Amino acid sequence: MTAGPLSQTSDVRPAAEPADLVYVLDDDHELCMSLAWLLESVHVRTECFTDADSFLAAFAPDRPACLVLDVRMPGMGGFHVQELLNAHDAVLPVVFVSAHGDIPMTVRALQQGAVDFLEKPYDPQRMLDVVQAALRVAGERYAQRAERREVVDRLAALSPREREILRQVIAGVPSKVIAKRLGISLKTVDAHRARIREKTAADTLGSLIGDMMRCGLHQSEV
Repeated sequence: MTAGPLSQTSDVRPAAEPADLVYVLDDDHELCMSLAWLLESVHVRTECFTDADSFLAAFAPDRPACLVLDVRMPGMGGFHVQELLNAHDAVLPVVFVSAHGDIPMTVRALQQGAVDFLEKPYDPQRMLDVVQAALRVAGERYAQRAERREVVDRLAALSPREREILRQVIAGVPSKVIAKRLGISLKTVDAHRARIREKTAADTLGSLIGDMMRCGLHQSEV
């Protein structure tokens, strides 16, 4: 486990296999250490923090991880941390913990995107199950983000005219109509369509559009 001044480093997985990472943010030092040892027992790396500022300074948004987050802490509380992560479009799954949890608090956490809410003292096996589920969510979210970035990079190679034609293709406009709208020949439209496929490494424009839809990219984002 690793974490600022709170824990020591232990690399328990082969170098070829990326270790799962769990951030633990709780002002209770002993609880942080106890949870870190629990997670390390199943080969999950941890980085522990007792204040929000330290966590936010160390947080790496481009690596798969989840966050076990205490609700009540001196200074910046857990809900404020969650709001900051959401504002920066972080895909980090959050598991809230609290010794004073209630239904409104749980509802608020889940409505803002938390994957679970556990009351202290929590059952160790329940925590392991919840964290493992959160790490699976993290892997899925990061894979989706990576795929989206790959599609965006492919689209970045297109010229303004090619983007214009692609937007109309997405809208279901036939090539003949596109040619008339743009004042160009049908042959020129077909040439642009071919270059779009070539530049985006797409077998067909249909497959490219399918990739875009799967990644949540809209016509206006072309």
